[in-house]
Amino acid sequence: MTFDPKKEKAALWFRSLRDRICAEFETLEMEAPTHLYKGPWRKFSFEDWSRKENGSNSGGGGTGGMLKGRLFEKCGVHISVVHGEFEGEMRETVPGAKDDPRFWAAGVSLIAHMVNPHIPAVHMNTRYIVTTQDWFGGGADLTPTQHKDRTQENPDAIAFHKGLKSVCDSHDCADYDKYKKWCDDYFHLAHRDEPRGTGGIFYDRHNSGDWKADLAFTQDVGTGFLKTYTDIVRSRMHQPWTEEDREEQLITRGRYVEFNLLYDRGTTFGLKTGGNVNTILSSMPPVVKWP
Repeated sequence: MTFDPKKEKAALWFRSLRDRICAEFETLEMEAPTHLYKGPWRKFSFEDWSRKENGSNSGGGGTGGMLKGRLFEKCGVHISVVHGEFEGEMRETVPGAKDDPRFWAAGVSLIAHMVNPHIPAVHMNTRYIVTTQDWFGGGADLTPTQHKDRTQENPDAIAFHKGLKSVCDSHDCADYDKYKKWCDDYFHLAHRDEPRGTGGIFYDRHNSGDWKADLAFTQDVGTGFLKTYTDIVRSRMHQPWTEEDREEQLITRGRYVEFNLLYDRGTTFGLKTGGNVNTILSSMPPVVKWP
């Protein structure tokens, strides 16, 4: 199989996953009890963007999807298909770029910050990147905003890990223990010496030599995440909260901002390859506090 059919199949999958996620999240937004979540339920709004390459809109682009509702305080679900040439340090650090700086990349990325402090924030992305080499990457991680929930013994953390382990265990090309540790190591705030949340899985530069198997695994990461997280939201969204809970949520969100600006590889990749700033930084919480 040549790269072109692979690219097309991967890009179509990311778009279809985006559509499934948005439909399910809109259902949750509609289901949220009115005595806790005021106002009308909202739907996603979508905005296309183009990536500039050599001064023109010739580097591909994507679609940003945003939901600002009564259950989802701020949720972004974005897709992109971009191409061009790496410059500067990216040529030295990205596999295969030193031999030929041209690249192609497609993916779907998601971040959800919830109104209810008892519903954990969540992040998920999957991607396919082509240089003179090609590979998949992605993962999902959970970020509870209440201190009592930020343990591996919390029911949400147990359910989230169980769902992702089930996905990995069903694919010979995947290694759950490796990807869980990778996530714990990656989503770690070195300057505070603490985790961003309760973890999940993270994988990158994944090429087992069986492209169909690697795509199937990446597809199941997306669908498995969707089922697991929507189950968590439904189990939590009827739980009331206090002003103290909200205050703790806003302070914990500060950790999310710190990680994304200081360490996040996806943020760096997007900004250094001419991605859309609005979608890249939409992962930032809508309201946050530093005490």
